[in-house]
Amino acid sequence: MNTMAKLRCGAFSVLVGALAAVSTNAQAKDWQSVTIATEGAYAPWNQTLPGGKLGGFEPELVSSLCTRAQLKCNLVAQDWDGMIPGLQAGKFDVLMDVISITPEREKIIAFSRPYASTPATFAVSDDAVLPKAAANAPIIKLTGDAKTDQSVVDGLRKQLKGKTIGIQSGTVYTKFIQDNFKDVATIRNYKTAQERDLDLANGRIDASFDDLTYFLSGSTDKSIMVAGPRIGGSIWGPGEGLAFRKQDADLKAKFDAALASAIADGTVKNLSEKWFKTNVAP
Repeated sequence: MNTMAKLRCGAFSVLVGALAAVSTNAQAKDWQSVTIATEGAYAPWNQTLPGGKLGGFEPELVSSLCTRAQLKCNLVAQDWDGMIPGLQAGKFDVLMDVISITPEREKIIAFSRPYASTPATFAVSDDAVLPKAAANAPIIKLTGDAKTDQSVVDGLRKQLKGKTIGIQSGTVYTKFIQDNFKDVATIRNYKTAQERDLDLANGRIDASFDDLTYFLSGSTDKSIMVAGPRIGGSIWGPGEGLAFRKQDADLKAKFDAALASAIADGTVKNLSEKWFKTNVAP
């Protein structure tokens, strides 16, 4: 996005009612080539390189997957908010953009098996807002159940009371921040993570919240530091997967088989360590 786990939710929920009503005749295809959409603005997951080529963890992984599936793949950049409409309209065949697998999204699109599972975290430019996290800080697992998660959330609410939190619109993290902090903090939504980071670095917001790997990648301003707990667990769902139209079960099966192979032989692990300096394989 730009913003894991790139787990994105709010903008998708607006589309559920309309897109769930779209009826398309299921039709098996002789898949030889596919068009895959990614944002190209959420380094190191995906990014637009000089000259317009798309690079990063996801483009490199999907190249391997397409070879394994014996498919010719055309990777294109697409703004986040146009991805699902474009998929349903036939503009793309697959989406790969750190899309978290959630029950709400599964109502309108199909997902591959997860190719990554990552925790999320806050980031600050002033550690008086939240203390800087230790490099080996443990992951605190949340469930999404208010009572079970209350002690962790209440502690953060006290620390962030009266602060301004920046979040990229349309992510699963957006819902978490809105649900838990809107009554104690000002929430500012951004179209891209880069816009949010610029405001954080310049002191216009106090904290941001996003995928841990995004902040660890070195793609943010040097003044921005990971802070507070690292939050994982079932609150974010099973992980991130490729997205398909529901009727394209045969295409999904091809990518599921390719992913199983890439996970088993260590390709996903090796690519994640290359791009994130940590293993995000599910």
